Amino acid sequence: MNYGRILHDMFANIFSKSVKLGKDQDKRQLNDLCEALLVENSEVTVAKLANSILNKYSETSQADQCRFFRDLTDNFDISTCDIIDAVQAYDTNDSSANLYALLKATEPRRQELLRRLNLVSGATEQLVRMRTDLLDLTADNPEISKTDIDFQHLFMSWFNRGFLMIRPINWSTPAEILEKIIAYEAVHTINDWDDLRRRLLPSDRRCFAFFHPSMPTEPLIFVQVALCEGIPQSIQTVLAEDRPELSELNADTAVFYSISSCQRGLKGISFGSFLIKQVVEELSNELANVKTFVTLSPVPGFMKWFGSQAREQAKQNPDGEINQLYLTINELSLQQWRDQGEQHRDRLMKLVATYFLTAKNKLGKPLDPVARFHLGNGAILKQINWLADLSDKGLRQSSGIMVNYLYDLSSLEANHEAYSNNNIVAVTKGITALQDH
Repeated sequence: MNYGRILHDMFANIFSKSVKLGKDQDKRQLNDLCEALLVENSEVTVAKLANSILNKYSETSQADQCRFFRDLTDNFDISTCDIIDAVQAYDTNDSSANLYALLKATEPRRQELLRRLNLVSGATEQLVRMRTDLLDLTADNPEISKTDIDFQHLFMSWFNRGFLMIRPINWSTPAEILEKIIAYEAVHTINDWDDLRRRLLPSDRRCFAFFHPSMPTEPLIFVQVALCEGIPQSIQTVLAEDRPELSELNADTAVFYSISSCQRGLKGISFGSFLIKQVVEELSNELANVKTFVTLSPVPGFMKWFGSQAREQAKQNPDGEINQLYLTINELSLQQWRDQGEQHRDRLMKLVATYFLTAKNKLGKPLDPVARFHLGNGAILKQINWLADLSDKGLRQSSGIMVNYLYDLSSLEANHEAYSNNNIVAVTKGITALQDH
């Protein structure tokens, strides 16, 4: 019996029984409705007001959305005077009542507004879409970014791991969800339904997704898994249309070859590390013969970093090796690189190893975003694979190079601590040997 699915359906049913209201009839402006929502005490009226606000917002233009977020930023902020008074009161008498008043004063009114909006059925999904609009507008309107802090703060609670349910995605999953898997795939494009079937139907393929009870048909993040003999060194072998299907009993390795976040409105809310560790646990319980868990990951930041290194070298020495190699690669078409890239293999592999071992951001973490994610989880950078992704996207972002991160269950925690506390990157000797070559 699938108890996890039963619990998920039960929670979804509970969430779906939130207050459901008909078409909005309230003619007040959004800002007036928001003010009214914050002072109302009747649960029924609160729900009606929240419904009115969400309905009106869904019909607004982008310009009106921007005005709405400006109003939230300017008129639903904290009051510094109230904070000062509350601090002084608590300093005089540290009673629980004064502590409550202090905490209330330091919280922007926007947060309580969002909580009340979330009381009606379907509101969570609408608020996630609302934050997507906010993120789209923030680049040209940085002053409204304060409001995003409140969205993110609340979403981190509403979407914490305790509320998430893991579900397998397979060929019998409802078409409504499968269509979203196709649309949301961000690493290796799913071209059509036949392509999706090849990724879900064979016995040596798995897919898992996180869902939230209030968004039961919207995947939050999903991972695609290939069961293999040994560690694959290219995505072409994993996704080949004519590949032989492997009996799951002969598989010894689970390969996470694509992880896609689905909801831009949940940017900054981390699900991936929980999902991978949960899938490792699920597969370990299901397939005792699978002992190795690795990724087959892109290197999205490499060519951008390579170009910056080449330009810096060119200022001092236009004939420098890095600059000349970069110019040579950029003179080739993608097809020419597929055909002729082998002659540059040794120099480029050494450069990729250097990228992983030395290129850091301002916090001292790896510059590559995928590396930060997996190494932060405690994984080990195991190997670098030459011409592992021959797609146009793969060639443009990393000259076709991919890497394997190893999830060694016995060292995950220690690696995570070393990375988090001391910026120590766990790599195999083969990687350091490439840099020294």
